Amino acid sequence: MTDLSRTHGVASQALGLLDGRFFRPPLPEAHVPRARLCQRLQIGLAGRLLLVNAPAGFGKSSLAIEFCQELPSHWRSLWLGLSQRDADPGRFLERLLEGLQQFCPALGGQAMGLLKMRQRHQPFAFEEWLDGLLDELALYLQPDTPLLLVLDDYHLAQGPVLDRCLQFFLNHLPAGLVLLVTSRQRPDWHLARLRLSRQLVELNEQDLRLTADEALAVIGRQPTGLRGQALDNLIQRSDGWVAGLRFWQLAASESGDDNALPQALHGGEGLIRDYLLEEVIEILPAPVQAFLYDTACQERFCAELCDALRERHDSAEILRYLQAHQVFLVPLDEHGLWFRYHHLFSDLLRSRQASGPQAGLHLRACRWFEGQGLLDEAVEQALRAGHLDVAADLVQSLSEEQLLAEQNVGMLLRWKMDLPDSLLISTPRLIVLYSWALGLACQLDAAEELAAYLSRFLPAPSATAQKSMLAQWLALSGVIARGRGDRERTLAYCGEALQSLPSKRYGQRLVCLSTLSNLAIADGDFWRARGWNREALELAQRVGNPLFEALAHYDRARVLHARGEILRALDEVRQGLQRLQGLSGQRLYAVRARLTLYEGYLLATRLHCAPGRARLRAGLSEARSCRDISVLIGHCVIASLDGREGRFAEAFSELAEAERLMHIWDVPPIFYLAMITLVKCELWLAQGRTDLAESWLLRLGQTYGGEQPAAAPEFHPLLPLHIELQQALLERVLARVDDAEARLRKLIERGQASGGMTLMVSAQCQLIALLLAQGREPEAAKLLAQALEAAQGGTLQAFQRLIEEQPQWLREQLAGRAACPLQRDLLTYLPETLVASTCATEALSSREFAVLELIAQGCSNQQISERLFISLHTVKTHASHINSKLGVERRTQAVARAKSLGLLV
Repeated sequence: MTDLSRTHGVASQALGLLDGRFFRPPLPEAHVPRARLCQRLQIGLAGRLLLVNAPAGFGKSSLAIEFCQELPSHWRSLWLGLSQRDADPGRFLERLLEGLQQFCPALGGQAMGLLKMRQRHQPFAFEEWLDGLLDELALYLQPDTPLLLVLDDYHLAQGPVLDRCLQFFLNHLPAGLVLLVTSRQRPDWHLARLRLSRQLVELNEQDLRLTADEALAVIGRQPTGLRGQALDNLIQRSDGWVAGLRFWQLAASESGDDNALPQALHGGEGLIRDYLLEEVIEILPAPVQAFLYDTACQERFCAELCDALRERHDSAEILRYLQAHQVFLVPLDEHGLWFRYHHLFSDLLRSRQASGPQAGLHLRACRWFEGQGLLDEAVEQALRAGHLDVAADLVQSLSEEQLLAEQNVGMLLRWKMDLPDSLLISTPRLIVLYSWALGLACQLDAAEELAAYLSRFLPAPSATAQKSMLAQWLALSGVIARGRGDRERTLAYCGEALQSLPSKRYGQRLVCLSTLSNLAIADGDFWRARGWNREALELAQRVGNPLFEALAHYDRARVLHARGEILRALDEVRQGLQRLQGLSGQRLYAVRARLTLYEGYLLATRLHCAPGRARLRAGLSEARSCRDISVLIGHCVIASLDGREGRFAEAFSELAEAERLMHIWDVPPIFYLAMITLVKCELWLAQGRTDLAESWLLRLGQTYGGEQPAAAPEFHPLLPLHIELQQALLERVLARVDDAEARLRKLIERGQASGGMTLMVSAQCQLIALLLAQGREPEAAKLLAQALEAAQGGTLQAFQRLIEEQPQWLREQLAGRAACPLQRDLLTYLPETLVASTCATEALSSREFAVLELIAQGCSNQQISERLFISLHTVKTHASHINSKLGVERRTQAVARAKSLGLLV
């Protein structure tokens, strides 16, 4: 309709003439604002066309309504909701002219008469008619009161003649008029010139998909018991489809059973099924419908695969049709080759597939994937077709090198569930492959038990085959021994395997080298670890395998990190990721996940917390899909970051998720329990729960530091030293200062002897804080100089406590040193010296200000803890920050300083 609240004069007199044909509907109830999209459309008001093009139910009309309501005050709008009756160009143009006459009553009197006199069966010169109308319209439009013309649901009226009319209309649009079109089908207009001149803003399905926050806002309008994984699953299944979540809300309101809610969002059931059938599938041509049902069994597909499935040669044409008509097709690459269906649309198609032909479709897909060299997908299709023997034959064609390079053990273990045990132990090759898969998945007993079946095939047909089989068993046994923490067996098995493995078994050689490097880190022998790394990288480069090269870069980064070379470690990680750039983005690789996780970890040590957290989340997603135990790194580092920001509930939730995954994957506790418990101790200390921290640190210390210490786990080879560091912090909190100092000095000596600079700098910074608390400033200054020298490799996280507790002292110490990158980096994290009340107000956080007010009232730390519901340790931390920011040393001085600055009355 005409937005009469923004029209004046003659237009306002037309109120009685308006009818439903120009009515702009109100926003639907509980509409979630799409401000980010309205901002993009707002930019387009300087051009000619705003095109919103997406499948049914993505909120195109709601967005257009919201945008009209948000128009600047000098803009007017005309709303035309189209129907199938408007497919007649003459009727459409009559409606258009009637709408424009609400603003310009004298417009097009003669033109309307020509339209009324035309006969539908006779040709009509629409372009000539439009030419005259546009010339006349240009006389009425004013630049200071522009008009937005909205054509809603254009797909209902679209046709060749109307497309040509609107193309002419666009090409000759007068100044002061902008067109907004919503459609499920992309109009057949030539828009290249408009794009080139920036006269077009186009929003498609990808733009209109709800973001995670917008989806939560939609769901949040109705209280439910959904949390955690169930909520994530609901959002992921919706694929950003507004209608899907609206239907879920309706189902939820009728259900009353929270346990049934996650399953309510299914495309083959209820309201979603009816909507998709009526609005999408049943209006498609029969051949296109048949195509949808034939291809729905595939998780992803391209034109060539669809041709093979259907034994036809027209799939590319049908895919173009589906794209043009916006039929819930999701592109999977930038080249428009691979696609999938929207999750809920796929649900519906599969629920209506005939059960009989599916095995044949999967078998044809299996043959096609095999011909393309995509063995993993070929195996999946063979299993889904029920041809277990075909699947087993395909698995055997997978090389050990490919398995060890990709390390996507989740895929192999899924296949194992479908293959009978008799097949798994039928050939040495299957035994070796699945033994490696189980070993890499940390299912050590199962791997060892399966590997034992190799003895049934001894002696081998030839001496060469026998030597190769025994060498593979040695390599596998070395990896299992490392997982169990058996240092001597690891050295013996891996060493012997390296001597006896044939050259073509470079995958096993590289895994042995990686295992020995990890063990050397645990021993504190970084030079030996570096030597194993160098040998591994040279071998990987010789064979030209990018995955193994990336794995070697990952191992080198871990050694550099331990030695304090953070910047070099980051460079090493990025070299590894760079080496993987040529690989398919559709496939999953454990080594890429590990590199991404480690990049996030290193960024966190550089205090780049936001980008670090983003990389950790990205790595977690791929690591989980590969079933790679490196997820531990991601969850533990994120939990630690949450704890430093005071978000303890989120931190413990992160650790709980890590434990849940380890239980589901049946990973032995030796791999993860100590690592997770140590992070919990860090969190408990930050909360002031010293009893819990003390109890568990004692147990960890006895396990990894007693007379017969357990070996450090593979994913945390320096765990025993980190336990010592946390014990020193606990002793400092408990005022056992002498014990803390002795422990820290011992750690520093050990770091100096081994070259483990990262942990040494952490111990030095903790000792500096302890010395300052005792008033031993000269010793602290001397130790700081040593720490700064040792930290030249780029570690910053070790200094975080000093930055928070002693910012003024640290700034003064840095100011007296020669400029260097580390000094500049640390200064960026230090607050400026407070010289005025405005600076102090900005420097003190709201919680610090609340603590300061209670200090001024004479409250003790315990009373402040009870009043603000925070731990005693947190109160002390806030008080220390307040003193530092106000440039004082005691509580009374802080209150006096705050009053002099006008912060307290």
